[in-house]
Amino acid sequence: MKPATRKSSVTRIRPARIPRGIDTAEWDARCDLAAAFRIAASLGWTDMLGTHFSLRLPGTEDQFLINPYGLLFEEITASSLVKIDTEGNKLSQSAYEVNRAGFVIHSAIHMGSRDAHCVMHCHTAAGVGVSAQKQGLLPITQMALTVLGEVRYHDYEGVADAEDERARLVDDLGDGTMLILRNHGTLTVGATVGEAFARMNRIERACRFQLATLTGGAEPNPIPQEVVNHTIQQGRELSTTGRGAGGKLLWSALKRKLDREDPGYRL
Repeated sequence: MKPATRKSSVTRIRPARIPRGIDTAEWDARCDLAAAFRIAASLGWTDMLGTHFSLRLPGTEDQFLINPYGLLFEEITASSLVKIDTEGNKLSQSAYEVNRAGFVIHSAIHMGSRDAHCVMHCHTAAGVGVSAQKQGLLPITQMALTVLGEVRYHDYEGVADAEDERARLVDDLGDGTMLILRNHGTLTVGATVGEAFARMNRIERACRFQLATLTGGAEPNPIPQEVVNHTIQQGRELSTTGRGAGGKLLWSALKRKLDREDPGYRL
């Protein structure tokens, strides 16, 4: 007997038509970034109206999408994202403005790195907690060791509203893909939304594990330096090779889940 064909449980919501003035490449980019906000909200990576994710517009060097200042992460849809350029000019209709600090930080990275198509910045309890610790991210867990080769640091300069800080942000990120903004939070970059998201997930978990390990003043179990060095190198390889490299598998799985549970992000 021929087995019954299983119907897909994925429900997709698409607008009746793509909004005027937006081509298919831009719309797909908008949907991908909107998905990141919804998934981040479900994971508790939000700070009310604070923090931002941005994505360079396909085919451009100086234009990117960013969240409107006034919407919660769980409210953001593909069409509500604001298109701006690296000078801060709004290029799309929106009732909302763009947060000044969000513009400064994200425009800096987009301008300073051709490969940083997506930039994510968070103020999670774990990320801010580790950013405020003098020694930063410690080599005490596997999750920390597999990201340490990509982590860089930027000293706190106050609320990021001065454009001259942009050059220092870029310099401090250097060849890294994850930036701990001291006393402030975390930032990741990626060639795709999925890659930046996967990196944020990795550094977020590393920070959570560090705070859990140090709770109550317990002494971490020491790891031999040769094992530390070996695992850091393994982490570099894991992020660049294999089927899951670039967050492809994780991002596909997360979007499937979102399409089942909260497909309204596509509006």
